[in-house]
Amino acid sequence: MQLAAVLETGSVSEGAAFLGLTQPAVSRSLSMLEARVGAPLFVKGRRPLQGTALGLQLAAQGRIIINASRQASQAAQGFVKGTRGVVRVGGVPFFMDAIVSQIFGEFQIQEPDITIQQSYMNLPEVVAALKAAQIDLGIVAIGDASSGTDFEFTELLPGRNIVACRTGHPLMRKRPLLTGDLTAYPWVAPLPGSPLMSDLQMILMSIGTSELNIRYSGGSLMSVVNFLAETDALAVLPFSVVFALRKENRVTVLPYDIPQPNRSLGIMRQSETTLKPATKRLSAHLVQTFDRLKHTIQRHENAVVWGT
Repeated sequence: MQLAAVLETGSVSEGAAFLGLTQPAVSRSLSMLEARVGAPLFVKGRRPLQGTALGLQLAAQGRIIINASRQASQAAQGFVKGTRGVVRVGGVPFFMDAIVSQIFGEFQIQEPDITIQQSYMNLPEVVAALKAAQIDLGIVAIGDASSGTDFEFTELLPGRNIVACRTGHPLMRKRPLLTGDLTAYPWVAPLPGSPLMSDLQMILMSIGTSELNIRYSGGSLMSVVNFLAETDALAVLPFSVVFALRKENRVTVLPYDIPQPNRSLGIMRQSETTLKPATKRLSAHLVQTFDRLKHTIQRHENAVVWGT
């Protein structure tokens, strides 16, 4: 490393200054190196200093070590500052696909050296993964019941469900909408394990029927949207998901008030685990983004869906 610095700068004193060492210390090291290899490292009588064939080969290796040392130092500093690292996040599928993944993309532009590893999980899987230290954060929906002393929960959005359908669905022109209208069309079932499944059961109870005409199930968010857009099927979805898809103008909200879940979407983490700096930075970004976003979502719902 010292040989590379000296040949890079052209003198022992400048090479020593580059490495933060003293000139006598570098001179002694280079003399010891010449004695060890048994051959001169510098062309005699040349100023600025020039390396022999052997000196140039060793200096090339020294530059690799200098660069690796610098990269290691930058990595350590970045980890401490939270500008480098890996953050593992598990979250509910539809919410992650519709909104959170886009926020992750915005975050990555600001913090290009932070890697995000995302997994699809519902609440039971998130709890297990947090306990096993397999993820750093969970993005899930929980109710008023405490998440337990083992976990902390930070709300991002209050839970709000709607009935979604394609733009131009026949029910969009019908007024007033009656409970029986919902049973006249096929439905899309939520993913197994999704909290939307219990919400669908609440809708069944509210309209006084025991079952709906399920014609599609088990799909991803994109496949559900594609199915809705091509059929007259209905689906229960979080309003925030339909809000995120509003520019595509393929699915919309059926203005029918349904029972609302007593829960919120938010960030779950273990209480007694110290978050890595990069994880803290991502968590803060999510909270700040949703703090702005939830007001926009509420205004959009009032104006577009309910006309207030």
